[in-house]
Amino acid sequence: MLASSSIIYDIQKSRSALLAFFYCDFREDQKRDLRGLLSSLLVQLCQQSDMYCDILLKFYSEHEEGLRSPSNAALAECLKNLLKLRGHAPVYLVIDALDECSNTPAISSPRAKILELIAELIESESSFPKLRVCVTSRSDSDIKFVLDPLVFPGRSISLHDESGQKTEMENYIKSIINTNPKNRRWGEEMKQLVIDTLVKRADGM
Repeated sequence: MLASSSIIYDIQKSRSALLAFFYCDFREDQKRDLRGLLSSLLVQLCQQSDMYCDILLKFYSEHEEGLRSPSNAALAECLKNLLKLRGHAPVYLVIDALDECSNTPAISSPRAKILELIAELIESESSFPKLRVCVTSRSDSDIKFVLDPLVFPGRSISLHDESGQKTEMENYIKSIINTNPKNRRWGEEMKQLVIDTLVKRADGM
């Protein structure tokens, strides 16, 4: 979360790119599957471009003004149509905490479907020359299996190997605990125990 927030902040500061981001969250149905991802990305991008908005309005009309629910495949195709438009600024898609999407043994698990879309977008680089994709996740084997072959050397960063990551996380947790009025009665030992426990359980994320 900390890493992706920094990435998003830097992109927003540039003001020369379009940005859509999606935080995966296993606690919310609409934030842990392909449909939720596609819907969120489409809405965000169309809010930043009249041309994108025109494509989405046409898509909406083709589905009987919202009376007919589009399939995931149709939503994915709509996103690709947006990304194929020429003349736009770079488009950044940030997908945070992909590992929080359900990964059932079935081939068509929610996580597998999202990985399939990401792989398709990256492999079709010639069709989407201005697209930039950033994915953050724990290094689960199924995610590494799909994404590792797609990443150019030097384009993958392991925060577990970054010495400053743990310190940054610890400082962030400290600031939250020390500024929350509910924690005023906690002694220093209790606060440090909570900090140490949260940093350990976060495992670098």
